[in-house]
Amino acid sequence: MWKMKDKLPAYITENVEEDLIKLVDLAKIYDTGSIKVLGLKRINLTIKRGEFVAIMGQSGSGKSTLMNILGCLDRPTMGHYYLDGIDTADLPPDDLSAIRNRKIGFVFQSFNLISRTSALKNVELPMTYAHISKKAREKRALELLERVGLGSRYEHMPNELSGGQKQRVAIARALANEPPLILADEPTGNLDTASSLEIMELFSNLHREGATVVVVTHEEDIAAFTERIIRFRDGELVSDISNIPKSPGSGEAVKQGEEMSC
Repeated sequence: MWKMKDKLPAYITENVEEDLIKLVDLAKIYDTGSIKVLGLKRINLTIKRGEFVAIMGQSGSGKSTLMNILGCLDRPTMGHYYLDGIDTADLPPDDLSAIRNRKIGFVFQSFNLISRTSALKNVELPMTYAHISKKAREKRALELLERVGLGSRYEHMPNELSGGQKQRVAIARALANEPPLILADEPTGNLDTASSLEIMELFSNLHREGATVVVVTHEEDIAAFTERIIRFRDGELVSDISNIPKSPGSGEAVKQGEEMSC
């Protein structure tokens, strides 16, 4: 069993909350000098551990702002963001960085792989930052690449992989430190239809295994894989509905149409 060598504060390592994400009166204001823009307007939202959620909205809706806050890449101007019971709003930068490494696995539209290193080394990277031994992180990286169907391509460089394969490496990397949250920002935006379906089926499998997956997307067919769809418009949460997710190889998902409390 591999373990992190660095000693993180107990509040980072020990929390196991049913409500993995909780936003309370959260707002984000951008001050451009001459004008203040309200990016998010008093958002109240809860996502429980083990949910598979799509956050949707067109350009300017606030979904990217929300993604940055959920990923601890930005802070709210007002209100609170609790991640696994931790109020992240006023944490010092070092603790916030530790939370990102320990509790969030990121998957980006542009993959964000290091171009001059192998698939294996890309997956090892978060474990390197977590001070895991070379032998342990290599073993886990190989296991994760096998898990996403790339066990035989661990020595390949990113430029030797297809778009879908690059995203599989990125997903394996996101799982490296066993984070409670997988946060995917437009994960199929650079993929063809077939690869997009394969990636969403992989997320579906991870969800069935117990992962909490939040996908930020503007595509209805991608959101159809999730069990809950949250929509934003002009910085406001406008709908939150449950969904019967599309299963691998099936047809269109069927929405229940049941409004959930916002």
